[in-house]
Amino acid sequence: MPAQETGPRPGPSDDGSLVTVIGESLVDIIDDPRRGTLEAHPGGSPLNVAVGCSRLDLRTRLITHFAEDPYGQLIAQHLRGNGVDATAGGSRPTSTAVASLDAAGAADYTFAISWDLNGASIPALAAVEGSLHVHTGSIASVLSPGSGSVRRLIEAARPCATVSFDPNCRPAISPDAAEARDRAEDFVAASDVVKASDDDLRWLYPDRTPDESMAAWLELGPSLVALTRGADGPVIITRKGRVELPGEAITVADTVGAGDSFMAALISGLAQLDALGAAARSRLRGITPEELQALAAYANRAAAITCSRPGASPPTSAELGTLTGS
Repeated sequence: MPAQETGPRPGPSDDGSLVTVIGESLVDIIDDPRRGTLEAHPGGSPLNVAVGCSRLDLRTRLITHFAEDPYGQLIAQHLRGNGVDATAGGSRPTSTAVASLDAAGAADYTFAISWDLNGASIPALAAVEGSLHVHTGSIASVLSPGSGSVRRLIEAARPCATVSFDPNCRPAISPDAAEARDRAEDFVAASDVVKASDDDLRWLYPDRTPDESMAAWLELGPSLVALTRGADGPVIITRKGRVELPGEAITVADTVGAGDSFMAALISGLAQLDALGAAARSRLRGITPEELQALAAYANRAAAITCSRPGASPPTSAELGTLTGS
């Protein structure tokens, strides 16, 4: 199918988005036995990151796949409503994920998903070459045939953009942990910023601690590695320091999209520090301990706001404020 576009096309004086996110869009069908509800919401980790970045006032484009079917129309409307430009390729039906919530609001997923960027390669390449920052991860980095296209786009982005990656591991989609580990490490080595959850690292590296895994990833090349630990709060490390924060005290509605909100706020915080873009790699490597502390607190607060309300609903800039507080 030819690439679909939502939102305005960049004109000659506007070379595109500040941030381009590459990855899957899908519809989360949330089964919440606590409320006796079954609801459909646009989702997918990359889509959530794109919406989170846009709500934090970053000009954002999503390179993705969804079809011209009812679920695809729901996704397109959601992206337009949140100011995200989208380029969609592929030819299969829009993907879905059934999220079954437990008593604590944590989600377990069952997927019906395909990932393909066929028909969108030219606009996707233009998007990454016109951005200061490119983010990818999740299913898009492991599921063929689209995963190969994603990796090539990341290589094309690096001369002009910083790159971030979140494996957001889904064993139901890629059950071979050894293969997933190899792919994750390949993307880590090509990235400037990496974020993972403690569940991700336990599944990928069952024989070592999360701290050991973070340190090993830092040695592969990124300037910053972040770990989310749910209610225990985040850890962020660089070659110059380490920050560990407790989780914020909130009443949890559910945890859907919390890690994606953290990732979007991390990108926003780095933008506020003028640490995005290939020319800013030295700035990114030179982030001070005080800046790292502020960055961790900012992203931690974004995740907490998302957890305080149902579904993957990241905060706006008015809700979250600026990196130094507002």
